[in-house]
Amino acid sequence: MKAVRAAGGLLWRPGPRAPRLAVVHRPRYGDWSLPKGKLEPGETFAEAALREVREETRCEPRLGSLAGVALYRVGARPKVVVYWNMELVRAARFVPDGEIDALAWLTPAAAVARLDHASERRLVARAGRGPAPRGPPARRRA
Repeated sequence: MKAVRAAGGLLWRPGPRAPRLAVVHRPRYGDWSLPKGKLEPGETFAEAALREVREETRCEPRLGSLAGVALYRVGARPKVVVYWNMELVRAARFVPDGEIDALAWLTPAAAVARLDHASERRLVARAGRGPAPRGPPARRRA
């Protein structure tokens, strides 16, 4: 069975005491997550990550270092999501839509607490900017 391929980003901006990370709320799933989405035909993981972060946050990111890979199942299909650390180049006014209805810029500790998926909490912690994730996923596994 062919894996679902997706990509996303840990979009960082400077904060007063600690960097801030963009997290998005998806009403379809009722969860807080990192911006991510499936690859389009002919698209690389890096291209998809940049596109998805732009679409979901309305911001302009700059691709940085590889943040990590999440592997899990969606039903019977395996899914691989490749994430990059990204730097905010230009902020934009967030406008909610049917896919993403909220954007929050959180400290790493607050992001770890808010993110619903353990795999994403681990990525934030591994980025060297946040605390180690604790406990099981808040609602469901990513």
